[in-house]
Amino acid sequence: MNQAQLTGIFSEKPQSFAWFLGAGASRTAGLPTAADIIWDLKRRHYCREENQDISRQDIQNEAVKARIQSYMDSHGFPALWADDEYTTYFQKIFGDDRERQRRYLKAMLSEEKVSLSVGSRVFGALMVAGYCRVAFTTNFDSVVEKAVAEMGGQSLAAYHLEGAHAANNALNNEEYPLYCKLHGDFRYDSLKNLSQDLVRQNEYLSHCLINAGSRFGFIVAGYSGRDESVIKLFRRVLESPNPFPHGLYWTGIKGSDLHPAVSDLLDQARSKRVDAQHIEIETFDALMLRLWRNIEGKPQELDAKVRRSSFSSVDIALPNPGHKRPLLRMNGLPLLSVPTQCLALSFKRQKQWDELRRATRDSAGSLVFTKSDSVWCWGSKKQVRDSFGADLTSIAVRDLPTNIRAAENLHVKGFIEEALCLALVRGRSLLSWARRSSSYLIVDTHAEDASDLAPLLQVVGKISGIVPGLFTHATASHRQREQVRWAEALRLSVDQKNGQLWMVIDPDIWIWPPGAREIATEFSTNRRADRFNKRYNALLDAWVRVVLGTNERNTQVTVSLFEGGSEAENPSFRIGSRTAFARRLSS
Repeated sequence: MNQAQLTGIFSEKPQSFAWFLGAGASRTAGLPTAADIIWDLKRRHYCREENQDISRQDIQNEAVKARIQSYMDSHGFPALWADDEYTTYFQKIFGDDRERQRRYLKAMLSEEKVSLSVGSRVFGALMVAGYCRVAFTTNFDSVVEKAVAEMGGQSLAAYHLEGAHAANNALNNEEYPLYCKLHGDFRYDSLKNLSQDLVRQNEYLSHCLINAGSRFGFIVAGYSGRDESVIKLFRRVLESPNPFPHGLYWTGIKGSDLHPAVSDLLDQARSKRVDAQHIEIETFDALMLRLWRNIEGKPQELDAKVRRSSFSSVDIALPNPGHKRPLLRMNGLPLLSVPTQCLALSFKRQKQWDELRRATRDSAGSLVFTKSDSVWCWGSKKQVRDSFGADLTSIAVRDLPTNIRAAENLHVKGFIEEALCLALVRGRSLLSWARRSSSYLIVDTHAEDASDLAPLLQVVGKISGIVPGLFTHATASHRQREQVRWAEALRLSVDQKNGQLWMVIDPDIWIWPPGAREIATEFSTNRRADRFNKRYNALLDAWVRVVLGTNERNTQVTVSLFEGGSEAENPSFRIGSRTAFARRLSS
């Protein structure tokens, strides 16, 4: 299911759904997630044991994180992202002292740090307007209470461990809105924070959630599903006579893998004939604003508080094109045509990103994927069938959206960028590297014939090498330190301006291994120190010649991902060789 389908279901009758919020729903308000707290606890333990001075800001540096994690790995701590990380570090820092835990969480989750995002404002408005009657959370913070106060000028008393017995009575008596904190509130004495605490949820609060699960559908947002105690509660709902009568919809960030426990829960729910779906979203804010926009008849005063600004039509005339000599050269090449179709794949069971990446590797890059309402793909149908076998149920042709800048189409932008990179490296001494946030073309240092890279050599002299004296840090997974290497590279992105698509190119330095980029910052900065004006212009020319294979300034080049195949199987791109530029206005 995609976001549009969820929006349609929700907007018809929002009162039919209860919500379950995790830390991801509060992060947009400026508060840390469980992962952020884990890293802060690691930092504290490392500084205490090794007599180091590392600030919370320093922990954002990947090199610092690698050093701390290497220490933890060498001292027998849980592996990175292990389920018992949170518990282990809390116990190391605080032991059984609950008051110290409470003070620490109070400082980390202080209301002074809360800055309500649009997602939080929407949620507050939903509760104030009666569209959200019941909500549960594992969070300790006061984001929802603050949102309700700001949107409606009213207070919201959360049920938590100190008053758990009253929560189910409130639900039975329909005393809405009902907000329940399953793990407690840092402002009070009781907290359920560690594994032994969470093995058995408070029975009053648990029964309240199970009761709600028999009356409402559930939408889960900002929650990974790593907490087994919560997953067990959802399973207990499935054992009731009327589980999730309006469905169970679990949202997750696009490109992130679904936790196995959640996947199993959704499968179990479907076996009980529950409409159980995983919906990929861009952010919590984007999801909430989408839902809010589609509710009919919502109070205008609340809508004004949610949006804080409104759209208005403007008509600002652009200046006439100038005719004098160019003033400014841009680094965008016009994309004159892009693929309009792809394959849409359906499977017996939902595919996770790790499975799709494995299929790409096994096919030696002959398959390119993204995920929307179904799995979208470029590659031959035969290769698709060979890769997935009997698990594949259908292959259809799908038209691609034309507006790649729309929030719901960001996955299309990455899809196009990855295919474009792969098409450009075909037959050239270049490598392609693409992830959700960036795509690169990299000089292939092992190419047998690198004569096509001559334009680069003429401008920069050397196009690859080692970073003298710099080695990676040893970790549990890579105990052998490696020499850090570099190569000339081109960062590539696709953008849309005034209805025109552009291939934006930015010369860069690639560092290998990729995790060593932070520790090689000084080298990269020095390498690019003289790339201004005339030299940058020459470097831009060189890269255009390399990737398009032509010296002509105003011509068109067509590149394709594969040798043959239909338009839906084999995307092709037509690119203009002259970059955008600005001219002086006529006087």
